Amino acid sequence: MKPSLVMPPTQPHSEASLPRSQLGLLAVASGLSVANVYYAQPLLDALALDFGISQAMVGGVVTATQLGCALALLLLVPLGDRMDRRRLLTVQVLALVAALMSVGLARSAPMLLVGMLGVGLLGTAMTQGLIAYAASAAAPHEQGRVVGAAQGGVFIGLLLARVFAGGVSDLAGWRGVYVCAAVLMLALALPLWRRLPALPLASQTMPYRRLIASMLTLLRQDRVLQVRGMLALLMFAAFNIFWSALVLPLSAAPYHFSHTAIGAFGLVGVVGALAAARAGHWADRGHAQRTTAGALVVLLLAWWPLSQMAWSLWALVIGIVLLDLGGQALHVTNQSLIFRTRPEAHSRLVGLYMLFYAVGSGLGAIGTTLMHAKAGWPGVCALGAAVSLMALLFWWVTRRVMPTTAPRDAVQGSLQPQPQA
Repeated sequence: MKPSLVMPPTQPHSEASLPRSQLGLLAVASGLSVANVYYAQPLLDALALDFGISQAMVGGVVTATQLGCALALLLLVPLGDRMDRRRLLTVQVLALVAALMSVGLARSAPMLLVGMLGVGLLGTAMTQGLIAYAASAAAPHEQGRVVGAAQGGVFIGLLLARVFAGGVSDLAGWRGVYVCAAVLMLALALPLWRRLPALPLASQTMPYRRLIASMLTLLRQDRVLQVRGMLALLMFAAFNIFWSALVLPLSAAPYHFSHTAIGAFGLVGVVGALAAARAGHWADRGHAQRTTAGALVVLLLAWWPLSQMAWSLWALVIGIVLLDLGGQALHVTNQSLIFRTRPEAHSRLVGLYMLFYAVGSGLGAIGTTLMHAKAGWPGVCALGAAVSLMALLFWWVTRRVMPTTAPRDAVQGSLQPQPQA
């Protein structure tokens, strides 16, 4: 017998199915929250012109947002395991309104970067808090489906963010995008407070410092989190390699597309996102590894039609559908697996998992703008294909050593010493 940092699993919140109205609210709120993080992508050329930032370095605007994402995942998202999530979400949405307004009113590049940092911080905290809420509120038999539905809202919000940003920017300038976003988030505060019930807290008495420290233990000991997190890093790097660079060739010769037209390309990605919504259902039925393999193959194949954009915009459309289909299916499957146990640690688990995402997104954003400056669109597609191939190879190497579901004796959040046989 020796001390171990484990506790017996906590029982799930409820065996009853989550009402459709609440699930719909979670999906809509998740989509609106995450959209704030991505409004800047189709506006990079306008931001570069307004603030005097070179095209090679304008990816730093997205990287600043992703830095805010990383800080949120480490410092804010875990609070959901010890606080009333409904109250926490309400405070965060009001703070996010202030951050969006600060970006809309920014008059210098440093003010812009600070505002983007705040948007990334609070937009991510809200989005992942909502996903953790969905996982905790779902009954065990529907957890993959519920997380998949909420994550589908996130993915659609991510895609439609570009359409919204492009359309509003053409009508009211890029500043109008952030003012409108602030109004939308303010309108969301009351429904979140009134419609979402409070959930029981398993780690309510844990001090904040120990709550944060427990994340390191979870990361060190949870193989599912490690493997699925690395897949998320590579997948989101590939995803951002495409979306962060797309505005650059489409706004230049021979296309000279408006922000509205560029943002509209995000609409076709909704087809892939909706098609991938059943990935969580397949994970519930024990097909997570097959779904992962299919998603990674689709992600890799997407780069061939994307590379043919100079010859056909229809190839670009096909590539976007494939890219979003593969990315969404993999993302939902990943989250379904890491949420399979430890209901008292859902906020910390999603924070750690999405930290991989933030790192991958930030690296993808800065890497693709540098690559586009040196090698143009073919270089961007080659970089994306290389990262996607790395993800497929990583899964192939780790597939035999990773369990299909999260281990039941995994680290629990309270880190109280318990006897272990």
